[in-house]
Amino acid sequence: MNESTKIQIKELCADIIDCVNKTAPISNTPTKYRMLRTSDIRDGFINLENLNCVTEETYNKWTRRGFLQKGDIILTREAPLGEVGLVRYAENFFLGQRLVLLRANPSVCDNRFLLYALQFHDNKQAIIAKGVGATVLHLRVPECEKIEIRVPDLQTQRKIGNILFAYDNLIENNQKQIKLLEEAAQRLYKEWFVDLRFPGYETTPVVDGVPEGWELCRVGDVIEFNPKVPLNKERLKESVPMSALSTTSMVLDVDEFTTTFSNSGSKFQNDDTLLARITPCLENGKTAFVAGIESDEGAVGSTEFIVMRSKGINPYMVYLLARNDSFRQSAINSMTGSDGRQRAQADKLKVLPYLKPTDQIMMLFARYVELMFIQIQKKNEQNVRLRQARDRLLPKLMSGEVEV
Repeated sequence: MNESTKIQIKELCADIIDCVNKTAPISNTPTKYRMLRTSDIRDGFINLENLNCVTEETYNKWTRRGFLQKGDIILTREAPLGEVGLVRYAENFFLGQRLVLLRANPSVCDNRFLLYALQFHDNKQAIIAKGVGATVLHLRVPECEKIEIRVPDLQTQRKIGNILFAYDNLIENNQKQIKLLEEAAQRLYKEWFVDLRFPGYETTPVVDGVPEGWELCRVGDVIEFNPKVPLNKERLKESVPMSALSTTSMVLDVDEFTTTFSNSGSKFQNDDTLLARITPCLENGKTAFVAGIESDEGAVGSTEFIVMRSKGINPYMVYLLARNDSFRQSAINSMTGSDGRQRAQADKLKVLPYLKPTDQIMMLFARYVELMFIQIQKKNEQNVRLRQARDRLLPKLMSGEVEV
């Protein structure tokens, strides 16, 4: 077993920088200055997609306590408490509320080791135990500094950090590939079906905006909304919450899945598209292409999903339509209800005009994008296995059960 000593976090860090404890004003226009929130920190990673922008003046004011540097670790102090993320790139973002920055002292602590040590169950529970508050646990920085972590010698720290970081590097590379593949599919959809630059468009006659052989119909003619899915009430089913949907990617986060015997909520199967119908989830872009559901019979999910199933076009076109800016704006415009609880109306989406391509064009498109969708699913499944392998190894390395 590796020899180790319990050391307080403040003794492992060269700097500990608290956030400004008030909300930064958001810019009405995009800027290069962005703010991190607790929801952006999870599982050792920082999600840099869809960060709120601020003005340069606000950025300079909020970073007077210190700028983020590559290798820094960010810890959430509330809602949720105890999540950590590593700053992998030095960019113009800063700490929002309820975040604290931990900068490891390289002479005594390896920053990667610290990242994983804070994810080790025993240490995470120690952090949560320091939280105070009747309804929402909140960690004060002075209490955070006193938390003790069992730490081996620096050479062993580096070995542990490098082993676990190799898994996260593979995960991050897969995430980048998933993003590139999806962007390629979206560009192709826009080129063919929005800009009408499909194969052979140069020689295809167009009458009143409709290419020869194409059909002007309604969305409801080619997509079935909220289809009936009979599920066995006696069967334990996968349940997909809203938190499993991404704002930028088609993949579902299987770590958010639960199981249930209940048949309540939305019902769907593999190759369906899930569209969040409630504010602000719809505006934020929560949409998914259903894949990886274990039972052919289907699964259940949030009541706030609109389920979209192909009936006159292929499933890939359904998902890519749901990601299309014009369609999404129509969904947003269809919302009704009280402020804060507005919901898109499937009936209004059904009657939107839709330009249905020829069968030949749709088959050709499916031939191109099917491979992209398959690769995305494979890389997502690989990431699930990588996270599981890393999470099995982490406690063994931290406890010294596995020598390095």
